Amino acid sequence: MNILITNDDGVTSIGLHALADVLKEVGEVTILAPNRNWSVSGHAKTLDNPLRVRSTNLPDGSNAFTTNGSPADCVVLGLLGALKKPIDLVVAGINTSNNLGYDVNYSGTVAAATEATIMGVPGIAISTLFDEDIGYGPAAKVGLQVVRQVVKHGLSPATILNVNVPTTTLDQMKGIEITRQCDSGHHQDDLVHYKDPYGETYYWIGGKPFNNPDKLGTDIGAIANNYISVTPLKIDRTLDSFIPDLKDWVLEVPIDHD
Repeated sequence: MNILITNDDGVTSIGLHALADVLKEVGEVTILAPNRNWSVSGHAKTLDNPLRVRSTNLPDGSNAFTTNGSPADCVVLGLLGALKKPIDLVVAGINTSNNLGYDVNYSGTVAAATEATIMGVPGIAISTLFDEDIGYGPAAKVGLQVVRQVVKHGLSPATILNVNVPTTTLDQMKGIEITRQCDSGHHQDDLVHYKDPYGETYYWIGGKPFNNPDKLGTDIGAIANNYISVTPLKIDRTLDSFIPDLKDWVLEVPIDHD
């Protein structure tokens, strides 16, 4: 079992290292991660610039690979032969904040798992809101359990697992919930504006997390209630229920009168 681990926080992220350490119990682990932070990059892929892969050493002395590309690029490079070994599973994480609700559309972590799934390899994304007192240990152990189950049972085609772990110790977690993606963003955007020294206005986009314990059955609700959230996401975005309505529209090829 050859496992590729990547992330969107960069190869120096301790969440990445914690995940790699525990997954060595399942198979041979190879890290190929970006050389910088790609948080909130979405499913970016590099098509107009060369990609380079370089060897590097982690703080524990183990070897890893890094690239100037995005999280999705890391997966493409790994699966198409840059690592010179077949890859059986891709695990992205551990992300430094949760990827919940509509925020999964921005997540480079989820994008890496999605790219793997598009390419026919099971993809898992693992995230938690990092706290220095708790560390990444609990999330890593949760990730190990999920990976073991994926190895045992497999994943349905075109399915990504999005795993989010609450910021607490294992003994304080209430359990695991199989959830759906919440119908809201996790972070509620605010536009903050300031004046620079030259009097010009500049902006920051930010916002506090939306933690609603009443959103039962969703990823946001699970985390707010101290449950681990495991959400199966699909690549196909077709809204099948709306197709009959569209068929009633008057949509025709326009007549060219020129």
